Amino acid sequence: MTAYRPSELELERRAFRRARSRRSILIAVASSLVFAAIVWVTVFNTEGWAQVQRFFFDPAIALQALPKVWDGFLINLQVLAYSVVTVAVVALVIAVLRTLRGPVFFPARVLAAGYTDLFRGLPFIIVLYLVGFGLPTIADTRMPVVLLGVIAVTLTYSAYVAEVIRAGIEAVHPSQRLAARALGLGYVQALRRVVLPQALRKMTPPLMNDFISMQKDVGLISILGAVDAIAGARSVASLTYNFTPYVVAGVLFILLAIPTIRLTDWYTARLREREQAGAIL
Repeated sequence: MTAYRPSELELERRAFRRARSRRSILIAVASSLVFAAIVWVTVFNTEGWAQVQRFFFDPAIALQALPKVWDGFLINLQVLAYSVVTVAVVALVIAVLRTLRGPVFFPARVLAAGYTDLFRGLPFIIVLYLVGFGLPTIADTRMPVVLLGVIAVTLTYSAYVAEVIRAGIEAVHPSQRLAARALGLGYVQALRRVVLPQALRKMTPPLMNDFISMQKDVGLISILGAVDAIAGARSVASLTYNFTPYVVAGVLFILLAIPTIRLTDWYTARLREREQAGAIL
């Protein structure tokens, strides 16, 4: 049995691919060097850059602010962790209510639609003020800031996530639901075993984007009096008359978001490859 040897045409194709790959690498390196030179001349090599570096990127002040900003950042993470669970539960209930069929469920559909319209239209900062200062006034008692932040985040983001879940459910072909009902499955069983598993693939990328937005917005709970990362940065900045602590807080939020962003890109690319493979087959 003779060993496989590629033809001359295949060898020429491989050589062409290697040459094109080397050419692409050289062009990328050259363009990066040109871009770096332009940035150096127009930004770093200017008189104003020293002032920017002193007021925004002071290493000594960054080290001074890091412990306080980090302690506050843990509060942001706590609000985020609780909110992920509450948003998922509330949004799923609202999405299911909006997909119910039949005239008997008309009031439930109207209430669910009104909820999503209301909290998608209200700016999040207004919701924070209404919840953070309104609920303790109504209850006439002091409430934990973490609880108030979770309530505000849940009210706002459950409206967005509910629409994503509803769109994913309605993207599943009706024949899937009818086939499940024909097999004797009830509405809840068909939704849990047939519809939601198929809808999850379509919902995941936009849900990840909503999660990234929620990661950023939990930093706004500082207006309720929480000593979170933003409040910690503000306290250090007020003593040093320097904005570097805000940059430190921003870097922490960026580091929190980057894994989710990269995971979203990877999952989206994987879904696209699977769909293209299915189209080819």
